[in-house]
Amino acid sequence: MAQKGSVEHFLAAAVDAAKSAGEVIRSGFYETKNVEHKGQVDLVTETDKKCEELIFDFLKLQFPDHKFIGEETTAAFGTTELTDEPTWIVDPLDGTTNFVHGFPFVCVSIGLTIGRIPTVGVVYNPIMDELFTAIRGKGAFLNGKPIKTSSQNELVKSLLATEIGTKRDKSTVDASTNRVNSLLFKVRSLRMSGSCALNLCGIACGRLDLFYELGFGGPWDVAAGAVIVTEAGGLVFDPSGKEFDITSQRIAASNPLVKDAFIEALQKSE
Repeated sequence: MAQKGSVEHFLAAAVDAAKSAGEVIRSGFYETKNVEHKGQVDLVTETDKKCEELIFDFLKLQFPDHKFIGEETTAAFGTTELTDEPTWIVDPLDGTTNFVHGFPFVCVSIGLTIGRIPTVGVVYNPIMDELFTAIRGKGAFLNGKPIKTSSQNELVKSLLATEIGTKRDKSTVDASTNRVNSLLFKVRSLRMSGSCALNLCGIACGRLDLFYELGFGGPWDVAAGAVIVTEAGGLVFDPSGKEFDITSQRIAASNPLVKDAFIEALQKSE
């Protein structure tokens, strides 16, 4: 059993919370959903809210001194500033649109930052029963087995993932589609799974070679995935090539072999 207050203890608690929320998602997945709109195409369901409450209640009981940032509480009460304190950053249901449509790329994402650095990450897809976990400095795992990024070293043979996001104004849509148009000439193919956290896990386990997303919801989309990618031997960075900032709503990830070529392609796609 993990020692109380250790990173292993934090991970074990996050896994328990993710699995409990996963049961709620799994049972709701096959039922009629009660859907609300946060924006034109940005959706939220009762399941999102129920799962966040469940996760926060569970973790707050164990770690009353820790800070908490969640997607749904942020939507309701405004932004919480990320500090150096141990902070749980939670997306209770990443891939809500997928959930509403019965498309099985949905997950719970629970990340813990310490000193603003992603330190513990848990991403659980309860429909496919895939549990991705990582502790900073201790490797990344899928259902308990070690994972690593792909060894692909050519951009033209790489599988790229991205997302279009939820904004539908003409300038944002044009910029997104122009970027994709440019990149399609340089990679093998493109995927949009509808979940930022699962895209990052795809990089971590070698299913995907390249991923970028601009303008996603907030740190809850990337807090867990960032540490999982890094611990699988991958790199997480700003699409411009600068250092990754968890609060910036900009992310790119790849294995180390294609990073430079990927950044160059991203810069030329602007």
